[in-house]
Amino acid sequence: MYRARTVLTNLVPLASLIPRAAPDRFASWILKSDHILCSITGTDIRHYSSSVATEPFLNGSSSAYVEEMYNAWLADPKSVHVSWDSFFRNSSAGAAPGQAYQAPPSLAEPGRNQLPITSLAPLLGAAGAPALGGQVNEKVIDDHLAVQAIIRSYQIRGHHIAKLDPLGISSADLDDKHPPELLYSHYSFGKRPSTTYSQHLQQKVASMMEQEGDMDRVFKLPSTTFIGGKEKALSLREILSRLENAYCRHIGVEFMFINSLEQCNWIRQKLETPGVMEISSEEKRLILARLTRATGFEAFLARKWSSEKRFGLEGCEILIPAMKAVIDKSTELGVESIVMGMPHRGRLNVLANVCRKPLEQIFTQFAALEAADDGSGDVKYHLGTYIERLNRVTNKNIRLAVVANPSHLEAVDPIVQGKTRAEQFYRGDGEGKKVMSLLLHGDAAFCGQGIVYETFHLSDLPDYTTHGTIHIVVNNQIGFTTDPRHSRSSPYCTDVARVVNAPIFHVNSDDPEAVMHVCKIAAEWRATFHKDVVIDIVSYRRNGHNEIDEPMFTQPLMYRKIKTTPHVLDKYSKRLIEEGVVTTEEVKDVRDKYEKICEESYLNARKETHIKYKDWLDSPWSGFFEGKDPLKVSPTGVKEDTLVHIGKRMSSPPPNAAEFVIHKGIERILRSRMEMVESRTVDWALGEGMAFGSLLKEGIHVRLSGQDVERGTFSHRHHVLHHQLVDKATYRPLCHLYPDQGPYTVCNSSLSEFGVLGFELGYSMTNPNALVCWEAQFGDFNNTAQCIIDQFISSGQAKWVRQSGLVMLNPHGLEGMGPEHSSARLERFLQMSSDDPDYFPPESEEFAVRQLHDINWIVANCSTPANYFHILRRQIALPFRKPLILMTPKSLLRHPEAKSSFDEMTENTQFLRVIPDQGPASQNPSSVKKLLFCTGKVYYDLKKAREERKLEGDIAISRVEQISPFPYDLIKKECAKYSNASLAWAQEEAKNQGSWTYVQPRFHTALSGSRDVSYVGRPTAASPATGSKMQHLKELNALLDDALSL
Repeated sequence: MYRARTVLTNLVPLASLIPRAAPDRFASWILKSDHILCSITGTDIRHYSSSVATEPFLNGSSSAYVEEMYNAWLADPKSVHVSWDSFFRNSSAGAAPGQAYQAPPSLAEPGRNQLPITSLAPLLGAAGAPALGGQVNEKVIDDHLAVQAIIRSYQIRGHHIAKLDPLGISSADLDDKHPPELLYSHYSFGKRPSTTYSQHLQQKVASMMEQEGDMDRVFKLPSTTFIGGKEKALSLREILSRLENAYCRHIGVEFMFINSLEQCNWIRQKLETPGVMEISSEEKRLILARLTRATGFEAFLARKWSSEKRFGLEGCEILIPAMKAVIDKSTELGVESIVMGMPHRGRLNVLANVCRKPLEQIFTQFAALEAADDGSGDVKYHLGTYIERLNRVTNKNIRLAVVANPSHLEAVDPIVQGKTRAEQFYRGDGEGKKVMSLLLHGDAAFCGQGIVYETFHLSDLPDYTTHGTIHIVVNNQIGFTTDPRHSRSSPYCTDVARVVNAPIFHVNSDDPEAVMHVCKIAAEWRATFHKDVVIDIVSYRRNGHNEIDEPMFTQPLMYRKIKTTPHVLDKYSKRLIEEGVVTTEEVKDVRDKYEKICEESYLNARKETHIKYKDWLDSPWSGFFEGKDPLKVSPTGVKEDTLVHIGKRMSSPPPNAAEFVIHKGIERILRSRMEMVESRTVDWALGEGMAFGSLLKEGIHVRLSGQDVERGTFSHRHHVLHHQLVDKATYRPLCHLYPDQGPYTVCNSSLSEFGVLGFELGYSMTNPNALVCWEAQFGDFNNTAQCIIDQFISSGQAKWVRQSGLVMLNPHGLEGMGPEHSSARLERFLQMSSDDPDYFPPESEEFAVRQLHDINWIVANCSTPANYFHILRRQIALPFRKPLILMTPKSLLRHPEAKSSFDEMTENTQFLRVIPDQGPASQNPSSVKKLLFCTGKVYYDLKKAREERKLEGDIAISRVEQISPFPYDLIKKECAKYSNASLAWAQEEAKNQGSWTYVQPRFHTALSGSRDVSYVGRPTAASPATGSKMQHLKELNALLDDALSL
């Protein structure tokens, strides 16, 4: 409306000088009458040679001159200069003192959306006047503004009345009402007074519609529409017809909420330009061929395996040509690799016809064959794949990866984004021009699962963006058996995408050409603006939730309609035959050819005797496993020079310290670090920094991500120093260690666990030679990422032959901080560990590494910075990759005893799975009365209490640093050393939590049941910890008394 008023101000220069004019009566402001017309001469824009200076109103020297001019004007207005003519007119019309002077028209060109009044003259028609020298009335001006308003209404609201449902039974936006601004009969011109500016305009449009003559009036088009093509003006009839065509047929677009005029105009141009949807016969034949393959594949599976669940695509077969159109256009625009995530519906069809996975491999999944390789496998509609092939349309090579995923809908979204971001990073693709992500969604999950929102919120963060994702929603208009009216509160299932200003294209699945058009626009949008975009393919599900499910129980009317609805392939074939693009014989020939291909593959598949899980790997690491001894671990100790160099760099202010002002507190921390380096010791933060730095020296990429990790939740890390006087000026010491080092990424994440942990897991899948760490702000915050932990991290290798070296850092320890900031739920990770509690593996030199090779992940609770240093480095030193779940300390970060000497980190040192007692008790083991095993921080509590009670010779304390896989060999050795001691496991967690339930049966196995191990610790509890500091101390004292009693 602002622009409309700008136009008006230029049309009627006096309007801005009338202070009390109401905004809904434009032209009558001029002479304060509804009936008087303002005369506008043909030479309205005049070019003056001199400017008129403004003088104080009627000063002494000019009053006589003014009176003379006024008398001349009364006799003949043309006898005075036009500026005086204007001045006297305004005065006569009652202008306030000082307001009557009107500046001459500007010599400058009119601005955007402004035009000289004379340019309207040819368009005024009968309602106006002769082109020049005539008169413009209020109706002409308001009619033009009304036409602009109706154009804008179509752009904003046209999608509400677009014909999107292929079944024709419901509105995609769950609302059967038409928006009033698009319903002409609603306007009721003259029947009620307008109360708002837009109502005033609506009534103007309605009044035009009442007269057939108005429909043929020609209107100048504003710069915010492209419906005219090269024409600058159109009749109202033609304007409305073209708007209907662009916005209300089979494509409905939501884009006017985007806060960029350039982006809105870009979309308008793609949709409104006349003839923009016309395609060649060749392209139509390509759509038909692709649609035939998509339909033929499902029909073939239905015939051969009629009672098998396969989650077919029937009802939305157009998805396959749609995805191929996105891939074609993207590869044409320079994309070389596409990472895809999708739910189970249509997955086999995507693998067969989009990725072109050999059909034999898909068909063998239906046969009950044994696997030729390790792992437990997964159902066929959860499997991923990785293919490199030639795109025949663009003649360019393309890499396609479909990421394996569980039944947990949308959980794969952040994993795809992390994998995409990693691939962009390692290719140096900083703008996302070569690698992109493509996410498929179901309608109910897209609006129902919170992870969709979390993933969208990563889309524009500097360290998480993938520079635009194309989202395709297969909108079945139902979720399993639930009607959309009961499964979402928003009009569309795609409304979540509006939070990131992503344009949303709703399209009717039964109009293949409309679907292809929006797919091309989406690919071009992503390539142009590098922002997310959503394609909502409004379709239906021909079967139930799966092929053996009965949908008529819950959706009888919908499925009665579906049964009588022809397949989209039949509709489109008929249309192309009528257009003369193809013949009936050609349609049959294409179908028969694909049928033959399927039959041949089926016969070949029947000859297979085994299935291979590795055929379905989504992230192959070429060259990583080749030529390696699978049981040989590289050393994790480093030269002392390296430790000193990294330590000094981490303890030094920026090189330009004179200009870079750092916080006084940081200066103190850096000084204390330097003192530690000089005394050859490290605390937790320095040990971690040296692990990262030494890996960076070897060219390994290190990435640390999570909430507030740059500083560290407990203000211990400080990997990013901030200039105290200059915004955004930072210094990262670990990025400046060596000239040829690996890159170091440390990034604070959004306040999300599910999304960000999934993202980092995806990141870790791309390159085995990278240390990727995610840190929880507090350990129990991993609760909200449980789905990623259960479905992907713990079981990913067993299900999908997919390895990951992801490190999860979970701050853990009962320190009186209440139930929420105490436990990282160690027991859950241990319960999911896959080692057998009743099996003691054969002892050999490779015992430790073989255990690591065979287990699903590693769970550890380190008590020294040196062990933390070694276990991080071991992640890269292993000849394979396993996730590492680390319980990390809080109070130990600054504990004076939780420090390590360089001697424990230099060459020929390694990670210690168990740290035995090194005090007086170890010198005389036979006289030791009690051997305590524990893990993590509680060791320091026990040690201090033992010293206070002078029991160093009677009680030995051994620390189990790696809890899973369980160090049977070292436990057996340690127990044998203290042959006369009673054995106990001490923990600070409650009895039903922590490590006890995991270690108890394994102690029994390690000792062959020869000695009992008793429990020392808190009793069972529902809550992880008490909220009372007093109660906490009471419980801790009871634990220490129990542990140290003889």
